Amino acid sequence: MTLDRSECYWTEDGVRKSALKLIFGIGCFVLLGLTATGCHKTSVAQAADGAQAMPVQTVTVALAPVPQSSEYVATIKSRRSATLQPQVSGILTQIRVHSGDRVRTGQALMEIDPRQQAAAVASARATERQKKALYDYNTEEIERQRKLFEAGVTSRDAYDQARQAFENTKADYQSAVESRRTQEEQLAYYTVRAPFDGIVGDIPVHVGDFVSPLLSPATVLTTVDENKNLEAYIYVPTERSGQVRQGLDVDLTDNAGKLLERTKIDFLSPQVDSTLQGILVKAPVHTAPDVLRTAQLIKARIIWNTSPMAVAPVLAVTRQGGQSFVFVAERQDGHFVARQTAVTLGDTVGNNYAISSGLKAGDRVIVSSTQFLVNGMPVMPMGG
Repeated sequence: MTLDRSECYWTEDGVRKSALKLIFGIGCFVLLGLTATGCHKTSVAQAADGAQAMPVQTVTVALAPVPQSSEYVATIKSRRSATLQPQVSGILTQIRVHSGDRVRTGQALMEIDPRQQAAAVASARATERQKKALYDYNTEEIERQRKLFEAGVTSRDAYDQARQAFENTKADYQSAVESRRTQEEQLAYYTVRAPFDGIVGDIPVHVGDFVSPLLSPATVLTTVDENKNLEAYIYVPTERSGQVRQGLDVDLTDNAGKLLERTKIDFLSPQVDSTLQGILVKAPVHTAPDVLRTAQLIKARIIWNTSPMAVAPVLAVTRQGGQSFVFVAERQDGHFVARQTAVTLGDTVGNNYAISSGLKAGDRVIVSSTQFLVNGMPVMPMGG
């Protein structure tokens, strides 16, 4: 079979053209696919970026007046507080009160066996009556001798002797009266009485105990405290001697931090306590007696001065390994990220912490979802 040369040429040329068209079509298809893939990746990345920006609530840091203070332990004491000790020796025979009882001035609290002293009083009274009888006799005798002397019946010597006897019996009688009063006053010491209105404290003695003012250490029967006109005793370290002064504000709080009263220093000791190496300051307490009691320990915060400081909400502060941190919403490349910042905390001011270092006014601290944040994480600030 014979092929025409022209037919062979046409066939090769057509095949060449068809191949070129096919290659061109495939190239266009691949280019379109790559373009579509690139656009899809861009949109996915943009969507991913948007999903990572966590919405958070922020608060702008501001300056607020913050008191600079120090906290100490204070002891509540009454201005009228008595420790009762025996003034005589003897066996304790009766205790008429219990710890915590309210007593009135002069109320009998305890009895010490008074029998021996009662006998001494009876003897002194008998002696007084004897001396009184002699005194009364010589009073009449001196008057009789005076009349006889004036009538010239008796001599001056007899009259002088009668007058001397009268003066002696008068002095003896007066001495007996004072001796009897002394013994009666001594007898009164065998009944222990309340020196003023107040509350009975601990009673460490028991019926049958021998008590005496001569024992060492001295016997303590009980205490009586007037639970009003209270004072807070605070010992300030000597390092603060240049700052402490009368008139400084003092916040008295309980162990839970609840404010009981704000008062002021009204007494400053001129000397340092040798045992505690502290300076005693006192502040009056006007809180109701059922809130504070004598010898109670509370916290006392002395406010030295007040100065403006940055404050941040308590909710914004997190702690890791003993260090305090906050997350600050910072602008970076057109969007916000959470930046973990170490801070030094001061005193609390309401629901805020005073920040000694680490923040400045105008910073936006994050107060929500802090447990989910990591350093550099994209966030979307809301509020503040």
